[in-house]
Amino acid sequence: MATPTLTRPAPRTSTSEGLRRLRKKMTAGKIAALVVAAFIAVLWLIPFAWATATAFKTETDAAAPKVSWMPPSGFTAEAFVKVFQDGNIPLWTWNSFYTSAAITAITLVISALVAYALSRIDFKGKKVLMTVIIASIIIPPPVLIIPLFYQMLALHLIDTSWAIILPQVIHPAMVFVLKKFFDQIPRELEEAAVMDGASRLRIFTQIILPLSRPILAAVAIFVFIGAWNNFLWPFIATNDGALLTLPVGLQTIKSAYGIQYAQNMASALLAALPLILVFLFFQRQIIKGVATTGLAGT
Repeated sequence: MATPTLTRPAPRTSTSEGLRRLRKKMTAGKIAALVVAAFIAVLWLIPFAWATATAFKTETDAAAPKVSWMPPSGFTAEAFVKVFQDGNIPLWTWNSFYTSAAITAITLVISALVAYALSRIDFKGKKVLMTVIIASIIIPPPVLIIPLFYQMLALHLIDTSWAIILPQVIHPAMVFVLKKFFDQIPRELEEAAVMDGASRLRIFTQIILPLSRPILAAVAIFVFIGAWNNFLWPFIATNDGALLTLPVGLQTIKSAYGIQYAQNMASALLAALPLILVFLFFQRQIIKGVATTGLAGT
C-alpha cells in the first residue's frame, strides 16, 4: 500500500501584495527620475516622428504653411522613390559601410595597443604623453582639416578611400577610455602569466583583450557611428562620385525648384536608419561598456 505524501502548497502572492512591494521600492527620487527620463525621451522622439511624417508627405504638403501631422493628400513614399532615382544609394551605403568598418578596426588596434602601453609599461615621457593625449581631446576636429588635407595631398591619397580612412583612425578619447579600463584589470593575472613564460604580446591578446570585450564593443560602436556620420572630411577628401559616402552622396541630390523638404527628410532617415539598427542590436553592449569604463573614478 502506497504511503501518501504531503506536498507543501506553494505560497501565493496576490496582486495587491506585489503592488505594495512595488510601491515600497519606488521611492520619490526614482519616480522623479523616471518622469524626467520619460520627458527627455518624448523630447527626442518628437523631432524624429516629425521627420518621419514629413518624409512620407508630398512636397506640396511638406511645404504648406499650415503645420499638420496628417497631410491632406495622404501619406506617400514618393520622396523615397525620388531619392533612390536621383542617387546611387546602394553604392554610397557600401562606401560608408566599408570605410566605417576599416576606421573602426584600425582605431581599435591602435587605441588598444597605446592604452595598454600607457597602463602597464613604464617608460620615459609617459606622463607627458598622457598629458598630450588628454589635451588633444579638446582640440576641435575642424582645426585639423587643412593640415590633414595637405598631408593627404603630399601622400597622393586625395580621391582615394585611404584619404577618408586614415585621418579618422586616431581617437585620443578612446585611448583614454581604454587606458582607464585596463587600469582596473588586476596585475596579478599578468604576473601569473609571466611566471608561466607568457610574453607581453601573449598577455595582451589572451588575457587583456578577452577581459575587455565590453569596453572594446562600446568603443567599436561609438567609432563606427562617428565614422558613419562624418560628413565634412569625406566631403573634402574626395571628389570622385564612386567614393562618396552616404551622408555626402545624399547632399548631392538637389532640385532646381528649391528646398524639397520631403526629400531632405527621406534622405536623413535613410542615413540614420543603419545607425538606429546598430543601436537597437548593440544597446546592451553600449550601456555595459559605458558603465565599466571607470570614468566615474577619475
